[in-house]
Amino acid sequence: MWYDQSVIYQIYPLGLCGAPVENDGVTVPRIRDLIPWAEHIRDLGADTVLLNPMMDSDRHGYDTRDYRRVDCRLGTNDDLKAVCDAFHAAGLRVLFDGVFNHVGRGFWAFKDVQEKRWDSPYKDWFHLSFDGNSNYNDGFWYEGWEGHYELVKLNLHNPAVVEHHFDVIRGWVEEFGIDGLRLDVAYCLPPEYLAQLRQFANGLKPDFVLVGETLHGDYNRWMNDNACHSVTNYECYKGLWSAFNSMNLFEIGHSLNRQFGSENWCLYRGKNLLSFLDNHDVTRIATILQDKNHLYPAWALLFGMPGVPSIYYGSEWGLEGDKHQGDASLRPALETPQSNELTAWITKLAAARHAYPALQSGSYRTVVLTNKQYIFERAIDGERVLVAINADAEPFTAHFDAQCGRATDLITGDLHDFGGGSELPPYSAYFWRCE
Repeated sequence: MWYDQSVIYQIYPLGLCGAPVENDGVTVPRIRDLIPWAEHIRDLGADTVLLNPMMDSDRHGYDTRDYRRVDCRLGTNDDLKAVCDAFHAAGLRVLFDGVFNHVGRGFWAFKDVQEKRWDSPYKDWFHLSFDGNSNYNDGFWYEGWEGHYELVKLNLHNPAVVEHHFDVIRGWVEEFGIDGLRLDVAYCLPPEYLAQLRQFANGLKPDFVLVGETLHGDYNRWMNDNACHSVTNYECYKGLWSAFNSMNLFEIGHSLNRQFGSENWCLYRGKNLLSFLDNHDVTRIATILQDKNHLYPAWALLFGMPGVPSIYYGSEWGLEGDKHQGDASLRPALETPQSNELTAWITKLAAARHAYPALQSGSYRTVVLTNKQYIFERAIDGERVLVAINADAEPFTAHFDAQCGRATDLITGDLHDFGGGSELPPYSAYFWRCE
């Protein structure tokens, strides 16, 4: 599947395009501001754009009013189509954020229930009871997502709700040509719903991909032949930054070995989870890393480890943002993309991943692991790539049996001789392809 070889670029449009926090009802084609980003995303080495919610919503996009109409703060459906056409013309695939577990209080079917109560044909679209009341004094009780009552939980066991979602997704493919979905809070979606959605997706478009948002637990519950193709790897997300901050690379090494190692009990060997250093919900990597010199090896680790790497807009040039300062800090408005040495480094990492199947779908094996150094092997069909990380402020000489005399540095093109040990300068990272 194309997804296994991809590099994702994630955008939160309501933030990047500078939309008002509250839906003001004024139509402004802000979404077209994304069109000039297509060239930057392509040149960076990403080949797929993940667009967080853009449909009509109460506030932040995850409180949907209407799945079929673009949020007026971003423009019209024609404006979004122009953006998707520009991305496709640049050779980029497009994923939409599918928010199907819940809707906003402004959702048209919920408004009908508020008006007609038990006479509404949509009362069974939600988990509600007319024997209680809500904290909004609706005259009936309803279930909100994880206690957030501005997010009204849908009854996904109702065939009418499922069919509505399928009609929406079919419409997104026909109107915008999307290539897949990120499923918001996939860990909340019933297995029966996911199975129906996967069967529907399989017949919708060749290689239409479903990527589920999951946090903890056994990801195989949501990633299998009757559910998502891939899920978010939050276990490794945590290790990717805290292993550097604590100078304990055993943390991320343990996670990768548990997930992708050669032992029979390893959980996800042969599967490509969505890997990331940050996204629209967490503190940016340039903020959370205590030693900014770790930015370069952290990005190398992301692109070298098993999984599909994702880049959150702005983080490719070191944009900062702190979750403790609110979502606005993580989702800023930007006029134009920027580039610097970090951007160039990520571009080289992406090029290496695209060029060598071992970095896309190769097996994983730990070679050297200390608190401050980490070397592992990715291999497939006789191609072997060694990913080497030195998180220390001091140089390190790694002695190990590389099982080959020399290698090509995939970033610089230089030849590397393994004789006498491998010198790793401070805060360095390498992709070595064994000759």
